[in-house]
Amino acid sequence: MTSPLIHTLRLLRWGRILARHGALRGIERDPNTPAPLRRLARIARFGARVPKQPAYADAFQAIGPAAIKLGQALATRPDLVGEVAARDLARLQDAVPAIPFARIKVAVEAALEKPLTEAFASFDEEPVGAASIAQVHRAVTTDGKQVAVKVLRPGIEEDLHRAIETYEWAAAQAESMGGELARLRPRLVIATFRQWTLRELDLRREAASASELAEHMEAEPGFTVPTIDWSRTTRRVMTLEWVDGIKLSNRDALVAAGHDMHALAATLVRAFLRQAIDDGFFHADLHQGNLFALADGRIAAIDFGIMGRVNRQARLWLAEILHGLITGNYARVAEIHFEAGYVPAHHNVAEFTTALRAVGEPIRGLPVKDVSIGQMLDGLFAITRDFDMATQPHLLLLQKTMVMVEGVASMLDPNINMWDVSGPFVKEWLRSELGPEAWLADRIHEDARTLLRLPDLIRRIEASYPVPGAAPPPPPLREVGVVRIAGGWRYVAIAIIAAVVGGLVAHFL
Repeated sequence: MTSPLIHTLRLLRWGRILARHGALRGIERDPNTPAPLRRLARIARFGARVPKQPAYADAFQAIGPAAIKLGQALATRPDLVGEVAARDLARLQDAVPAIPFARIKVAVEAALEKPLTEAFASFDEEPVGAASIAQVHRAVTTDGKQVAVKVLRPGIEEDLHRAIETYEWAAAQAESMGGELARLRPRLVIATFRQWTLRELDLRREAASASELAEHMEAEPGFTVPTIDWSRTTRRVMTLEWVDGIKLSNRDALVAAGHDMHALAATLVRAFLRQAIDDGFFHADLHQGNLFALADGRIAAIDFGIMGRVNRQARLWLAEILHGLITGNYARVAEIHFEAGYVPAHHNVAEFTTALRAVGEPIRGLPVKDVSIGQMLDGLFAITRDFDMATQPHLLLLQKTMVMVEGVASMLDPNINMWDVSGPFVKEWLRSELGPEAWLADRIHEDARTLLRLPDLIRRIEASYPVPGAAPPPPPLREVGVVRIAGGWRYVAIAIIAAVVGGLVAHFL
């Protein structure tokens, strides 16, 4: 286990880099920052030439790949880092220099256990994308298929494990200071980050996620997932169908190609709602760089390293919250927050309803271009503070992805009305899940499962109350103290015991 001294030295070095980029200014000026943390920030910037405009993304990139992943996670938490910092951290997509091809070739051959020429007819040396954990190359398989090959960066596992251990230590120290930091639960944020990141280190799991999402998306013909080439996929290499389309980030190219921008935006919103609300399994990294418009108007997604799951009860709450905001039923939205335990019971439901109305009413029914996301977030974060709402771990990814999808949709079509697009889907899903047919189907399913458990219940009752005349149970064994023998003598003792037991068995048989 790493010593606190090592953690402290790492944090001081990272803090110095952050200070040189002006990234600690917000911590110093925030009135909610505990005094000890504010003093540490001042020490870190002592003697540094601090720029007027903080360069958060540049600072995290200077620290290294693990910090880039952390910065990407913090970009989804403006309640922790502020809206300005979150917007700047969003630049940390594909922000890492590429690994030389010679090292990539060695990594691919080691992972596939064969020469590169036996797996691929051609393999582009220049990557099409380089991120903090992996980079992607275009290739053609020996059977002529166009594919994308994702390869983990050599040595990335060790770097991530070291950094995450220090992040966890720092989060624990910060949370112990209490106050606003404790409410925001930084340890939980880092734990979630650890889960996301370590999951990305096994590309077989990413491939499995892509395969599962493809099955779910069969019900949404406008959204597609590339096919996995399992014969060329291992823990460190993933091969999948090449997506030949235009990135949604390139709006000019989309318009020039004749794509219907409103249709693309609406398809993306519906696909996300189907994943999050209908299936409870969703792509949690739907930024423009991971989405492509195909020639036939469909949207294709890539990069399945971060996926989210939401259980049925949470999905019901989410759907009811969205429907309540769409219809202006703030009282029901408030009730759900109390039922779910998101708001502590000592608060007043009516007061919480009024607070929600103050945030929701000014933006309800407006197109995205007329909505100030900054003002809305400020209002929501004020509510979370005023009503002691703690971070909900199962909703972190969902909240992040909802904001991301809205941003992509509004970029495609600034006039899109999110309520109009999502309303019919949410209403129909609620009717199917909460209507009388759903109640009857749930009751039949539950009763049938109960009946199927009856035979096993009877067998367990018979085992506890044996039939008269049956063989009596064996007498309980006496407790015998175990002698702990260390070193090589342990194996000698095992051999002696085995010999004695063997001799007894031979004698009595």
